[in-house]
Amino acid sequence: MPWRHIGEHALFWLLASLMLTFFFGATKPTYWWGFVDNLMYLPIHMSYFYVMAYWVMPHYLLQGKYGWFALFMVLCIMSSALMTRILDITVIDPRVYNEYQKQDPTFTWNKIHGSFAYQLFNMQYFANAAKGVNLVIWTALTIKFFKMWHERREAALQAELNFLKGQVHPHFLFNTLNNIYALSLSKSDKAPAVVIGLSEILKYMLYETKADTVPLKRDVEAMQNYIELEKLRYEGRLDLNVKIQDGIDEHRIAPLLLAPLVENAFKHGTSEQVGDVWINIDLSIRDQKLKFKVSNSKPTILPGDIERHKGNIGLPNVKKRLELLYPKAHQLKIYEEDVLFAIILEVNLDKHISL
Repeated sequence: MPWRHIGEHALFWLLASLMLTFFFGATKPTYWWGFVDNLMYLPIHMSYFYVMAYWVMPHYLLQGKYGWFALFMVLCIMSSALMTRILDITVIDPRVYNEYQKQDPTFTWNKIHGSFAYQLFNMQYFANAAKGVNLVIWTALTIKFFKMWHERREAALQAELNFLKGQVHPHFLFNTLNNIYALSLSKSDKAPAVVIGLSEILKYMLYETKADTVPLKRDVEAMQNYIELEKLRYEGRLDLNVKIQDGIDEHRIAPLLLAPLVENAFKHGTSEQVGDVWINIDLSIRDQKLKFKVSNSKPTILPGDIERHKGNIGLPNVKKRLELLYPKAHQLKIYEEDVLFAIILEVNLDKHISL
């Protein structure tokens, strides 16, 4: 366990002892006496907590074995209460009784009368012991449980994000290789330029997109590189308008959110049209709110082509990543008409969830 965690645990147990002293110190000759007594209880409290937090909860509660969890929880409560009563009978109670006797020789205390077995299993005293132990332990266990739940949730979300981000790479590569293949079939001298452009984009994808966020400028540059690759295939029949607002250098965004939307316009829109086609791209930022609009001319989809269009990975991928990274901080609107397809993405850049 790192030293920082050891310090955190030590601080917690000190505060727990002070809390118990505050609640139960009035029953002792002085509050200092109560604090010392609580330090003697500390090994019992710590044993109870660490068995529950690092064995019972991970192996049974979080694994859905609720019956076993309930059994071991009861055993921990009973055993800790039993050890508390043994400490009371042999050390704590005689110590308190002797102190009061010094102050008042006529002082009597029914709690210490009777046999060891009677004192040990007296239900009132046993229940009080269990209550005192559980007050602090279940406060700590509740904190520990929510921390474990939060860590597991973050790990699951990170795994899902990595999977979704990993989908973008092969999906994009597959589409670009198709472009290179088409150019090579026509023996176009543009194929080498496409390969060089592809290497630049892949370098960004592989080495710069591992962080939660990247400079918006770099993600826009990757998008523009992709646009340059696509333009090579159109032989001047593409009417492309790209408008990027100045002053985007200071902003950051989750990587690979913009390019898939542009790719969608090329792959499922203009690439399937004969004749002149158009794409409009507009990116602006106001008050930390990014607005990204991509619109394109749309081909007529024949009945036999419907299933092929359903295979689009890019848009569902972006939707899912937005839900995970910008929950309640984004809008993704899709408009579709007979001759037009448009996507408008709005993102509050300062609301990103870090994982």
